[in-house]
Amino acid sequence: MADIIIEDTRWNDVNLRGLCDAAFNAVLADQNLSTDWDISVLACDDPKIATLNEEFRGKPVPTNVLSWPAEDLAPLIAGEMPTAPQMDGFGENELGDIAISFDTCEREADAQNITMADHTTHLLMHGLLHLLGYDHETDADAALMEGMESRLLEKLGINDPYRDE
Repeated sequence: MADIIIEDTRWNDVNLRGLCDAAFNAVLADQNLSTDWDISVLACDDPKIATLNEEFRGKPVPTNVLSWPAEDLAPLIAGEMPTAPQMDGFGENELGDIAISFDTCEREADAQNITMADHTTHLLMHGLLHLLGYDHETDADAALMEGMESRLLEKLGINDPYRDE
């Protein structure tokens, strides 16, 4: 399912493979989707993700996670469910790419007094939901996406970061 490229070796101490499996399996099961989808994950650092953020979003600053969906599945109406991806039958079942920064994840986990594993799992879920067409650009879209994240995190026994907002 996940093809992981580790550019920052600090990710080796986090069991990123296990976190990807847990996060992606939870999301895909919730969406009634097969685990046969391909997802690429770039495990990098702040300088790399800042470069990607500038290149693709025009924001030359580090961020925690970025996503590039293989297909635009976003709904036409804010707050509606995205279109479900369809397998193509030819073995090309890519959902897209995710980049995640160790530095920002670690800093945010420390600031929120949560484990790196829990925060990384949440961000991987968040990234996959973006690949599936979910977003948080409008209040309606944010409510849908955050509600889904809260429910999935609870299923995995991870505290809900949106509960205190």
